[in-house]
Amino acid sequence: MKVNRIRVIFGLGSIAFLLLWSNLCAGAGLKDTESASHGDTAAWYDLVNTYQGTKFQVIQFNLAVLSHYSYLLISGKEALVVDPGRDVEAYLEAARKAGAEIKGVFLTHSHADFVAGHMEMAKAVGCPIFFGDASAPLYPHKSIKEGSVITVGEAQVRILETPGHTPDGLCGVVSAKSAPDKPEMMFSGDTLFVGSVGRPDLMGGTTSAAELAGMMFDTWNQKLSKLPDTVQVLPAHGAGSLCGAHLSDDPSSTIGRERTSNAYLKFSDSRSAFISSVLDGLPDAPQYFKHNAKMNHDGPELVNWKGLLSESASPSETLMDAEKSFVVDLRGAKEFADGHIPNSVNIALRGRLETWVGIIVPWGSNVILCGSTEEIKEAAHRLQRVGYRAGFIRWESWKKSELPQLRNAMIKPAELYSQMQKGTAPIIVDVRLPSEWMGLRIGQVINLPLNQLGELAPKKLNQQEPVVAVCNSAYRSNLAIGILERVGFKLATSMEGGSEAWIEAGFPVVQAEKSAGAVSGNAEPAQLRQVNLPDRISPAELKRLVIDLPGSFELIDLRPAPQSADYKPLGARAVDVVEVMTNPVFLVGEIPLIIVDRDGSIALMVAGILSQKTKRPIKVLYGGMEAYWAESELQQPGSVSSGMIGKPSSGAHGSGIVPIPAPSSAPVPAQPAKPKKKSAGC
Repeated sequence: MKVNRIRVIFGLGSIAFLLLWSNLCAGAGLKDTESASHGDTAAWYDLVNTYQGTKFQVIQFNLAVLSHYSYLLISGKEALVVDPGRDVEAYLEAARKAGAEIKGVFLTHSHADFVAGHMEMAKAVGCPIFFGDASAPLYPHKSIKEGSVITVGEAQVRILETPGHTPDGLCGVVSAKSAPDKPEMMFSGDTLFVGSVGRPDLMGGTTSAAELAGMMFDTWNQKLSKLPDTVQVLPAHGAGSLCGAHLSDDPSSTIGRERTSNAYLKFSDSRSAFISSVLDGLPDAPQYFKHNAKMNHDGPELVNWKGLLSESASPSETLMDAEKSFVVDLRGAKEFADGHIPNSVNIALRGRLETWVGIIVPWGSNVILCGSTEEIKEAAHRLQRVGYRAGFIRWESWKKSELPQLRNAMIKPAELYSQMQKGTAPIIVDVRLPSEWMGLRIGQVINLPLNQLGELAPKKLNQQEPVVAVCNSAYRSNLAIGILERVGFKLATSMEGGSEAWIEAGFPVVQAEKSAGAVSGNAEPAQLRQVNLPDRISPAELKRLVIDLPGSFELIDLRPAPQSADYKPLGARAVDVVEVMTNPVFLVGEIPLIIVDRDGSIALMVAGILSQKTKRPIKVLYGGMEAYWAESELQQPGSVSSGMIGKPSSGAHGSGIVPIPAPSSAPVPAQPAKPKKKSAGC
C-alpha cells in the first residue's frame, strides 16, 4: 500500500513503533549462525542429546563450525557410527564410556561439505563401512540398498533409498528387533532437515537440480510421509549448513512436525510448486564441495594426526605473492589490523574456519597458516576436515623479519556514523548475503557478498579510494580486507564490532528523511515519500477470497495451534509468530500473504515488519478472528458460505474441537441454529 506522508494522520506512532520493533528484532537476529559458531567449544564435537529408544539409545554429536550432526547408535554392547567427521576420537571415546564395541560405520551419502571419517573409523576399530549399492564407492565396503537391515545389538536400522539431495541418498529407520514394524527414529542424512530438505543443486554433471528436486518430491510422498508422525528425525545438518536453506536451530524433529511445519513440504501436493520452492533462492555452493564429495566417494586417505606440521615456511617475498601463496592469518581482527603479511587473508580461528577456507581459498592453493603455535596446530587439524593441507609460519617470525607489514586501523561505529552524517564517509560495502543486507543495513551501503567480493569489487569500486567493509560481527568484514588487498585495493578496512556494535551504540539502521518544511504560507510543500505498509482486508473480503478464489493467496494464522485448530478460515495454517518474522520463505512470492490473529493487533505489527523487507503483497485481517467470527455467527460454521472450518465445542469459550467434514453437495439448512458466541481463541 502506498501512503503519502502528507496524508497520514493516524498511525505515525504505530509506524515508529514498527520500525523500532523491526530494528530490535533484527538486532537480536544478528547473532546468526556465523556469530554463534565463534566460541571456543564450537570447533569440537559436542554431545547435544541422547535419544532413548526401545532397547537402544542414540547419542547426537554437533560440530558447530560445520553445522554437522553425527550419531552413535548403541544397543547392549554394540554400536554403529552414523555420518562421522574425519577426526573420529569423539566417537571412540563415547563408545568406550558406554562399554560398547563399534561394529560399523553407516554413511547416508557422499557428503560434500566435509570429509567423512569412514576410512579413519575402519582403520581404528576394523569395522565395515555400510554404503549405498548405487554409489559404487572405490573403497572396501558392505553394499546396502532399499530394505537392507543393519543389526546393532537389540536394534536394527532398515535402509530406505531416498534420492533428492543426491541420486544415491539413504535414510536409516531405527526400531527394536523385537518390533521391526514400529519405527522410532530415522537417520535422515541430507534428505530431510528440521524445517528444510537437502538442496538438489550440488551434483553437477548430467543430473539437473530440477530432476533431483522431483526425486525429493517422490521420496517424501512415497516413502517418508508414510512413516508414523512419532518417528524422530535425526538429520546430518542444522542451521548454518549450506547443504540446505532455512534450516532450523533445533537438533531434531518428528515426521509429524515436519509434515505440518516444514516450509517446503507445504507444497507436497504439487510437484511443480515443490520443485520451484526447493530451487528458489539457493546460495552459491562453495567451490570445495565437489572435491570433498569426490574424496568421500573414492575413500579419503588416512591422516597422520600427530604429524600435521612439517617444517615452517621462512619469511620471504614468496608469501606476499598472491599468485604463489595463500596466507591464512588465524589471529583476531584487531591483531590482524595492527599488522599482517601483505596479501594475507584473515580467517580467524575463532569462527567457521573450515567453511570459509573452503569458500575463499581455491582448491589446490599453496596454503600457509599464520598465527601462534597453538593457533596453527588447531587450524591444521581442523582443515583436514575439509581436505586442506597447509604449511605454516609463526607471526613472530614474520614480525622479526625486515619484510613489509600492512596495517588497517579499524573504524569505530561512532566515527563512521559521524562521517556519514557529515557526508564524508568512504564507500561502505556490506559483505553479508543479500538476504541479510535486505533485512537490515546501517545506511546507504552497497552489497557485495563475501563469496563474490574478489570478482565484483574491481568492477564496481575504485581501487584507490577508501573502502569500509561491514558485516554482523566484523568476522566477515575483516576477512574482506585481505580479499580486497589481493585484488589491488590500497585503503581497505572494516568497522569494529560490526552491526552488532553499531546497534548496541544506539545508531539508527533506518535513516529518517529530512522534512522539506511545513505546508503553510510561502513555505515549499513537504516532500512526499512512499511508505510500505500492509493492506488491511475486511472479514467480508477475506470470505469472498476464501470461497471464490482459493489458491490465489497464502493464509497464515498466528494464534496458537490448538486455537487455530478449533476453528479457522478455510485454507489457513497455524504458524508461530517468530517463524513468520525470521524465516525468509515468507518474504518470497508473488501471491499475497494474508495474516490473521485474534484481534488484528499482533498481525498488524508482524505485517508491518515484513512490509519493510519485501515487495510481496502483505495483508492483515482487520479486527482479527474476533471480527471474522462475529460476521459468521448467522452462518453455519464449517459450511462453504461461512468460509470457515471448525466450530466451537460445548463448554466455556469452545475449548474443545469438533471435526467438520469436508464440504459436500448436501443442502445447507435454510435456518441454521445460531452458534454460541466464543472468544476467537484468546
